[in-house]
Amino acid sequence: MGPYGTRILGDLGADVVKIEPPEGDTFRNYGPLRHEQMNGSVLNLHRNKRSVRLDLKDEGAREALRKLIADADVLVHNLRPQAAARAGLDWDSVSRINPRMVLCAARGFSQAGPYGDKAAYDDLLQAGSGYSAFVEQTTGQAGYAPTAWCDKVGGQAIATAVMGALLHRERGGSGQEVEVPMFEVAIDFMLVEHFGPAAFEPALGPAGFKRQLARDRRPYRTQDGWACILPYSDRNWKDFFAFIGQPELGDDPRYQKLTDRVTHIDSLYRLVAEHAPGHTTQEWVAFCDRVSIPCMPVLRIEDLQHDPHVVATSFMAVAEHPSEGAYHLVQSPLRFGATPYSLQRHAPRVGEHTAEVLREAGVSESEVARLAH
Repeated sequence: MGPYGTRILGDLGADVVKIEPPEGDTFRNYGPLRHEQMNGSVLNLHRNKRSVRLDLKDEGAREALRKLIADADVLVHNLRPQAAARAGLDWDSVSRINPRMVLCAARGFSQAGPYGDKAAYDDLLQAGSGYSAFVEQTTGQAGYAPTAWCDKVGGQAIATAVMGALLHRERGGSGQEVEVPMFEVAIDFMLVEHFGPAAFEPALGPAGFKRQLARDRRPYRTQDGWACILPYSDRNWKDFFAFIGQPELGDDPRYQKLTDRVTHIDSLYRLVAEHAPGHTTQEWVAFCDRVSIPCMPVLRIEDLQHDPHVVATSFMAVAEHPSEGAYHLVQSPLRFGATPYSLQRHAPRVGEHTAEVLREAGVSESEVARLAH
């Protein structure tokens, strides 16, 4: 979540300096690779950053880091409290160097609770946030999403928290420590729609958003593939019923209003599943687009770079990395009218900017030579 959150900040114009241990960020080594420590995910995850390699077991490296902290606006780390204190990255240590600093501590769990010192990875938080239990409810077996969504939602929370703290400071406030605990962030994310009846005290019913927990809520097998076919509004369902040759269902009291349809959503999704194989994916897309029913073919990751919308928006245009060659640069999804996105730096190699950044911080030339060797 730290690398993703800081990439968002880098895309927004921040000068992001990534401090890496001598062996580099471990995520760099997931293959396949063209060159050591530069996998395809890193090319986008670490763009718009500079890399400084420091062995924080070395006192000279720790002193160089303190010089960087003295001139920085924000420090983001994902160390547990004891490790942060040993490294001098706790709030007491950092605020003595730079009282205007925004220190963002990204952690697995808030320090206010008994889980504060637990190790945390994405799978752990999927299990702990309620997500895996909902997977069991809908499939019969608890499971994980095939993506690190807790990490990435946590990364977005980092970016939001940092900008909020900076805004406070720019309005005359002080520096401060901000804690971003992934467990609580994931729970908040899950409860947006799923808390529902359980938000009341006493609860008015079990937690869970009925439409999303319907067992037949899924992409549907078409004549030649898979598609998301999602009638939603009153008009959508009437158009769908007419298309499948059952217009009389539009007058069925179970389906006339949204609240009634939610109660009977399982039967509606089974109806879509039953009729989806009667047409090709493209026929479904053409019909649904014509009457404004939400519909998309199921695209593989490999399909995205050829999708006509993605191509038209240059969202995954091919760029040339100085050492890694051609790659798909995933643009920032945000569109600013006055400050459009542009790539400032390709993803750096480990320690690529060590000497440059340390000189800017005022580290002596002899120490720069020693630390940047």
